[in-house]
Amino acid sequence: MRAQFAPCWVVIVLAVACTSSRPSASDSAPTSVPTNTPVAAKVPVPSQPARVIRITAKKFEYSPARIVLEKGEPVVLELVSLDRKHGFAAPDLGLRADIDPDHVTRLELLPRKVGTFEFHCDVFCGSGHEGMEGEIVVEEK
Repeated sequence: MRAQFAPCWVVIVLAVACTSSRPSASDSAPTSVPTNTPVAAKVPVPSQPARVIRITAKKFEYSPARIVLEKGEPVVLELVSLDRKHGFAAPDLGLRADIDPDHVTRLELLPRKVGTFEFHCDVFCGSGHEGMEGEIVVEEK
């Protein structure tokens, strides 16, 4: 009969040991965040509203195919397909999206460097797909 109660005592001893080893709220001193540690990252707020640029995609072109922006100008690209599913990829700007028919896809962009950045369709849309491309030109203000 003693053997039947032994596992029960082990469980009780472990439960008491685990409970008594935890400090209570009154045992610990209040903690504070050091003043040099940021609690939340500060995100710069654009000083101007975003410029909206609508780009349409259809076999096998974007319109407009050339977009000129100013460095630091907040922009929203509204992508719309007129015929079928397409893709939009501007790898050097870190942009990528699917463009579905009857749906507006929005991409936010805040260009931080000057240059010419190519974009292209990365969803195969038929013969002529390889020529579906354009460019985003970012100029100094």
